[in-house]
Amino acid sequence: METDGVVSIDHVSPEDSQEVHVLAVDDSLVDRKVIERLLKISACKVTAVDSGIRALQFLGLDEQRRTSESDGFVPSLKVDLIITDYCMPEMTGYELLKKIKESSMFREIPVVIMSSENILPRIDRCLEEGAEDFIVKPVKLSDVKRLKGYMATREVKVGSHDRRSGAEGVGIEINNKRKLEEEEEISDVSSSPPSISTLSSSPFASSPSSSPTSSPSVLASPIRRLKMSNTD
Repeated sequence: METDGVVSIDHVSPEDSQEVHVLAVDDSLVDRKVIERLLKISACKVTAVDSGIRALQFLGLDEQRRTSESDGFVPSLKVDLIITDYCMPEMTGYELLKKIKESSMFREIPVVIMSSENILPRIDRCLEEGAEDFIVKPVKLSDVKRLKGYMATREVKVGSHDRRSGAEGVGIEINNKRKLEEEEEISDVSSSPPSISTLSSSPFASSPSSSPTSSPSVLASPIRRLKMSNTD
C-alpha cells in the first residue's frame, strides 16, 4: 500500500516481532516490489519506502528529529538490516549510508547497497564507508539469502559484546566481595581478645618461678628466722 511516499509497511504483531525486519529503500516501484517479494519468501518482515528521506524519517534521523537520539527516540520496529538503491533523487544510497553510520543508535545495522551499474569506484566508496555488500541488480533470491548471513554475524558480535560486558561486571563484583571479606577478617582479628599462647609468649608474662603462690619457701623463711632468734 502506497501512502504519501511510504510504500509498504507490514503489520507486525507481538508474535512476529522476533522475525528479521528489513528496511528496503528504492525509488523504483518495480525494483521495490521485487526486493520486497524476495525478502518475504526468505521469511523476513519488510518495510519498503521510496526514498532516503523516507528511510531517515522512519528511523527518526530526519532533519526535524535530529535530536531524537538524545531524546531517547526508538523506532516502532527493530530494524535488522537496511537495503537501499544507490541512484535515487534527493538523497543517494551512499548519502543514506553515511547518515546511518554517523548515528550512534543505528551504525551497527548492516547496510547493503543495490545498483544497476557495476562501477568499481562507486562500490569501493560504499564499502569503505561501512556497507556490508554491494549487489548489482537484478536482485536474486541467492542475494537475499546472503543478506541473512550478515544479520547473523551482527547478532554474534552484539552477543559477544554483551557477554564480555557481563563478564567484566561479574569480575568487578567478585573483587569487591573478596575485598569486603578481607576487611571483615582484619576487623575480627583486631577486635578479638588475645589468646593464651599469645599471653604466654609475651615478654611481660610472669614465669612460674617468680609467682608468689608457686614459691612457699620465700614466705616460710622469715618465720624460721624468727624461731631461731627466740631460741637463742
